[in-house]
Amino acid sequence: MKEKKSNNTRVINLAVGPLLFLLCTTLLPHQYFSTVAARGAIGTIAWMAYWWITGPVDFAVTGFLPVAVNAVIQMADMGLVIANYADEIILLLLGASIITASWELSGLDKRIASFFLVMIGNELRSQVVFWFLLTTVLSAVLPNAVVCAAITPIAVSMLRYLGMEDIGESRTGSMILMTIAYGAGVGGMASPLGGAMNLVTVQYLEEVTGKEYIYWHWVIRFLPIMAVVIISNLIYLVCRCKKGENLGGSREYFVRQYHSMGKMSGDEKWGLGLFLAATVLSFTRQLYQDYLPGLKPAYVFIICAIIAFVIVKRDGSRLITWKSAEVKIIWDLLYIYAGGLAAGTLINESGAGKAIGEAMAALHLDGGFPTIFVIVAVTLLMSDMTSNTATAAVAMPIVISMVQGIGLNPVPYIYVATIGVNLSYMLPTSIRAIPVGYGMKPRFMLRHGVWLTVISIVSLSVTAWLLVTYWPSFSTI
Repeated sequence: MKEKKSNNTRVINLAVGPLLFLLCTTLLPHQYFSTVAARGAIGTIAWMAYWWITGPVDFAVTGFLPVAVNAVIQMADMGLVIANYADEIILLLLGASIITASWELSGLDKRIASFFLVMIGNELRSQVVFWFLLTTVLSAVLPNAVVCAAITPIAVSMLRYLGMEDIGESRTGSMILMTIAYGAGVGGMASPLGGAMNLVTVQYLEEVTGKEYIYWHWVIRFLPIMAVVIISNLIYLVCRCKKGENLGGSREYFVRQYHSMGKMSGDEKWGLGLFLAATVLSFTRQLYQDYLPGLKPAYVFIICAIIAFVIVKRDGSRLITWKSAEVKIIWDLLYIYAGGLAAGTLINESGAGKAIGEAMAALHLDGGFPTIFVIVAVTLLMSDMTSNTATAAVAMPIVISMVQGIGLNPVPYIYVATIGVNLSYMLPTSIRAIPVGYGMKPRFMLRHGVWLTVISIVSLSVTAWLLVTYWPSFSTI
């Protein structure tokens, strides 16, 4: 009886997805979404979001919906949609997944896990604070995707060492992976180097002012905003951890386990060395990009993954083979991430993103708090549907023209839009696909993401209004 009820629920959820698509395609206001393509793009996002949350099919399968739907109702050039499934970040994630597959074969995963458990402790609140601050700091000067892709496997190794093979069924494991994705997203706002979306913002700032933008000015202007977002996010995440909740075991036990492992084997050193080499080269790209412009982080990870297949151990066997690697590669991760990118392509290429911006401009705002609130809310919600960079490219010119149309200085409102462009919490698109690929359920992220979205929109709208109103430097570059 229970199985029959479960099957009935699955059938209903399967049907609701395409029904949402049809409703969006027919009922969205034609005044703004004038084409079937634009309405269909929004409908595809709704369909994907519902299936990701309810799970009637595997999450990776939902990642292919943009291809299937676009083949029936062409919303964008199919070549552009398909290209997302071989995006640079997909290659980065594949390379990282291959390298870390060698960890499990050599036992390095257990060594790394016990090290972090000894260093941080097993209390969930301590773990959440550590991973959030670590990823926030790193993503302030490095691309968010690189940070999230490099840090998540380390945390996954720790969780699996503790017996959490199915992270989706573990509240504590899901909380840690979600925290890493959120921290990587938040940190990107701290400096122009935090991601391509910020470089898009800098480009528009230079265009409207006719001056070169000095990067440290960004850090100063966003310092109070970063303080609010870090504190508010951490308070929420820590409060969601129950008092005394831990990952299991005791610190003394993990100390004994760590010391009992003895010295690193050659296999472990190779696995760790390749991962560190890929990570360090990715994090220091600015030092060699003029000499090796093609050696981007994605290709660094792929090169190191290829090296892992070439290495021969002392006993004549290989460090890793494709047969041993393919069963450990997180294939779901690649297709969930690609699906989010493809959905973003539909939004932008179909004109749906521009239509959302035009609807915002039609509100005839006067530049006060309601204007700031709408800009933060719309850009933040758009970032959940598509990539942060795509949101910046679509939203910035609309915000500039809207503000200039009412005779105001666009600079502070560009900064305001940057807040929403950098933040997103609810759907497994962009870097938020990474924890889902490792097993976290999308509905877990949605449940917490809704609250953080509301908290962020309200607190940061108030903060931005105070800065625009009372801090003259916030209106300059």
